[in-house]
Amino acid sequence: MKLVTFVRNGRQQLGVKVDAGVVDVARVGLTSDIMEVIEGGAAKMAELERAIGELELSASSEFVLDESSLEWGPCVTRPNKIICVGLNYRKHAEETNAAIPEYPILFNKFNNTLTGHLRPIAVPEVTRKLDYEAELAVVIGKKAKNVAKEKALDYVFGYACVNDLSARDLQLRTQQWLLGKTCDDFSPLGPYLVTADEVGNPNDLAIRAIVNGEVRQSSNTSDMIFPVDEIVSYISRHMTLVPGDVILTGTPEGVVLGLPPERQVYLQPGDEATIEIDKLGSLTNRFVAERPH
Repeated sequence: MKLVTFVRNGRQQLGVKVDAGVVDVARVGLTSDIMEVIEGGAAKMAELERAIGELELSASSEFVLDESSLEWGPCVTRPNKIICVGLNYRKHAEETNAAIPEYPILFNKFNNTLTGHLRPIAVPEVTRKLDYEAELAVVIGKKAKNVAKEKALDYVFGYACVNDLSARDLQLRTQQWLLGKTCDDFSPLGPYLVTADEVGNPNDLAIRAIVNGEVRQSSNTSDMIFPVDEIVSYISRHMTLVPGDVILTGTPEGVVLGLPPERQVYLQPGDEATIEIDKLGSLTNRFVAERPH
């Protein structure tokens, strides 16, 4: 199942992607909160599937919205934690002349970074080096503590595309990366939250970043140094993961930072970036100038 968040009258609403469009779940009489579905687990998903299955769905149905008319929100709206893995693709580590990590490099983002598909993103005035990063986002579905690698994927609710936007001049100004990762809207997430059963093996998915029509990143999650099951297990040994937590699993080669200095052209107002991952759809955002306050 593909779950979406859209905004209506200033409120985030739950939708389900079907062939005819997007079902407005609130009109079916069920929860309009995607976090309740994630936290409700198998029982809530079964309830949602039954309700959708009983509908007569067509593009003209009163329950179905035209995807092109939606104001998209982030497909996960209120995660307890956003945990990121740095330098997790071999070729990306090589292009940035970084050593292959012995352990996952973890940092975090906050909910202020979340935004949705097709939402404009302001380039902060405090950076001159805004970079894109195509990444696979993992959304936890069950409380996980000290989980074995062999069982780790059982704790995953689903997956989504994310652009881990990075202000490189802020990120590398000190030894701590946080400032360059946590400006507003630096984690567009979506368009869909695709349940794990539809994805299958997350460690073999094609992943791409396209900027202004040019393919900048083209790789596969099989190039991860630490695959998804190992990441979930590792994090769960150090902190308890709860339903709705989002893990950003790293980016492949092809970012601006990895290019020779004379070829580095960072994102500017007017640019458009699209993140594509097999089975998860395409996430697109256009960049605009930051408005004075």
